Amino acid sequence: MRGLAGKRVVVTGGSSGIGEATVRRFREEGAHVVSIALDGEIECDVADPEQVAAAFERIGEIDVLVANAGISIRSPFVDIREEDWRRVLDVNLGGVFRCAQQAARRMDEGVILMTASTNGLTGHEHYADYNASKAGVILLARTMARELAPRIRVNAVCPGYVLTPMQRAEYTDEMLAAVDATIPLGRHAEPEEIAALFAFLASDDARYITGAVLAIDGGETA
Repeated sequence: MRGLAGKRVVVTGGSSGIGEATVRRFREEGAHVVSIALDGEIECDVADPEQVAAAFERIGEIDVLVANAGISIRSPFVDIREEDWRRVLDVNLGGVFRCAQQAARRMDEGVILMTASTNGLTGHEHYADYNASKAGVILLARTMARELAPRIRVNAVCPGYVLTPMQRAEYTDEMLAAVDATIPLGRHAEPEEIAALFAFLASDDARYITGAVLAIDGGETA
């Protein structure tokens, strides 16, 4: 990808799954990458404003943020506990907001990318809190894209089913197979495929793309 070598990149949730693959991809492109996670190079709970502020103060100026940290708690709607609702929203939406705000304050020009989800585009049973958080990320990205242009580009990426540790923990092999049968391309995505899209969107090849919401889902939402 053009223009990524030497860029200062921050990836939240960068210690596993999509985040870990994204860290690796940007480093392969020659970028200088810092991972923020509960067990990352910089330890930080993105639900905590003070921890987020301290992490970005330590990092300094950046060129690209991939706000990817997120959690999921599978539960029927009527059984969602108040503390789980608050935690999912505070990490998945609040965390993206806090990190994006800190990043934007430290960018002359730059790119902010957010991990949303196809769950933010259509309803998925047993994930009401997760779905709501990802829908919020989509509108946050679109709003920021209008406010921060032309200095900063902002886009939301909406993965469908991705074979990550989080997905493995929540789905049995039978459930995974059942999902694959509903996807036109017949499989889950690999984390590296999502990372490749992030790299493209951060590159000079995507310099006219902002305010976009891009599904990468094997045709699921088609």
